[in-house]
Parts: sequence; C-alpha cells; structure tokens
Amino acid sequence: MNRIVHGENLSVLRTLATESVDLIYIDPPFNTGRRQKRPRIKTIRDVEGDRTGFGGNRYRTELVAGSPELAAGYLDSFDDYIGFLRPRVEEARRILKPEGSFFLHVDPREVHYCKVMLDEVFGRPCFRNEIIWAYDYGARSSKSWPAKHDNILWYTNHPKRYTFDLNASDRIPYMAPKLVGAAKAARGKTPTDVWWHTIVSPTGKEKTGYATQKPLGMLERIVRVHSKPGDVVLDFFAGSGTTGAAASKNGREFLLIDESDEAIAVMEKRLGLVAERTKKPRKRAAKKIVETAQVAGVIKGTA
Repeated sequence: MNRIVHGENLSVLRTLATESVDLIYIDPPFNTGRRQKRPRIKTIRDVEGDRTGFGGNRYRTELVAGSPELAAGYLDSFDDYIGFLRPRVEEARRILKPEGSFFLHVDPREVHYCKVMLDEVFGRPCFRNEIIWAYDYGARSSKSWPAKHDNILWYTNHPKRYTFDLNASDRIPYMAPKLVGAAKAARGKTPTDVWWHTIVSPTGKEKTGYATQKPLGMLERIVRVHSKPGDVVLDFFAGSGTTGAAASKNGREFLLIDESDEAIAVMEKRLGLVAERTKKPRKRAAKKIVETAQVAGVIKGTA
C-alpha cells in the first residue's frame, strides 16, 4: 500500500472498497475563519533577542527569506462546516473494517456539532472517548482563559468489537510519583483521555513547515493502540503526512489523501514517495492510478 493521493478527498473516498481500511484519523480544517499559515523562522544569537535559548543565551527570531507569511497555508472558513464534513464521514464509515476505529480531530468551537453528526453516522453506542489534547505554547489571551487544547473524538464501527491494545501505548510520568512508589514511578502509567503533549516546535527537527502539523508522538499513540502491524491506516486530510509517518514507523501501511499542492510536496519529501495525481490526469496516467490501486486491493470490486 503506502500511497499518497493528490486529489479531492470525497471523490477519492468514493473509489475505495467497502471495509478496506483498519484505522482512520482525520484532522480537517477547523473552520476558524482565518488563514492557517506557519512561516519558516530561524534564530540568531543576539543579546537583545526576543527569546531565551540554551544556557540562558538570548536569540532573535527572523523569518526565513523567501517564506512570506501569506504565501502558503489555506483559508480555513466554511459556510456549512458540518455539511462539508458529513458526506466524507459517511464514506469513512463505509470504508472502515468492522473492528476499525475512526478519529476526528477538531477544536472546542466545533466539537459539539461534530459529535452530534458522528452520533448520527456511527450510532451513539459506537462513541468511545473524547480525548483532550492539552498543550502549553503560544499567545496568552487577556480577555478569556487561553485556549490550549484540541478535541479528538473516537468512534468504532462496532460498539463492542474493536482493536484496542493499551499495552502497546507509550507510558507517561505520574504527576505525584512519591504517592505510587519507586517501582510504579519508574515504569510510568498509561495515558488517560487527557493527553499532555507539546506542539511541534517551530524550530524543532520534527517540523516540516506545514501550517497545522501535528506531533508524531501523538499519532504514534493512536496507531499503536488502535491498529495491528500490517493494518492499513487512512488519513484523507493528510496535511504534512504525520499519520503516514507514524504508520510507517510502527509497521502499518498507509493511504494519505490531500488536495493541497503544498501538502503533497511536504509529504513526498517527508515520506520519500511520489504522489498519484487525480486532479485532471491524462487518460494514460489515470489508467495507471486505477491499475495501481487495483493491485493494492482498495478499489471497489477488487480483492
């Protein structure tokens, strides 16, 4: 498998076979009403700088030349956000295997509406968790409590039969290690439904420059616990390709779909694959894409 597809995701989803993937994670636009962007920056040693770095030294931050803030990213605004998401979620459930899981990553402004929609598509008994991803980075509001969390809704295709291997999860430190004893403190604990995890640092090695990149560690947790080695993981708002990176690192196959030229370029570089183009392909190229997918067994009517 291990495919990157450049195309409009609803159109591509409709070509995929029923019950053909084991795990779906999506991080769609959040309908913030503003342009999502992440300018590339560099830090330079400067005693008058705007940040403190290693050893207490001061550094100033500068935009990398050729990377204007508005040149990349996307406008994150929808007149009917749920109307946009629902047909894609309906296709996702059709594609998901009977014991598979579906994860929707949104923010607190839209999560309530999304949950009602997901209850209708999957059924309320298939709701498993609302996971809170909490972080502590960025600006501080002076007019309200600073918004420093996202919401991840987990649904299963069956209310009782689904893949969940908590032993495969990473472990995290106890908040009060002295209360649990040295042995437990050294081993750490499995996460709860509140995940404290830093964002991708704008100056860290993990960064790709993509505006809404999510941390690899968080996606690895989802992949390891909610799928098995060899399973197929789908992300049809693939962005920077973190889902694919997490799947590949942990012995899973991946299928990534995105319509953005910028996202495709980032994923091709990050994952070392050439994307299949479905946007106005030549007839011969379109035939090759379909033949490739048929071999992988994910086009309707194939094995």
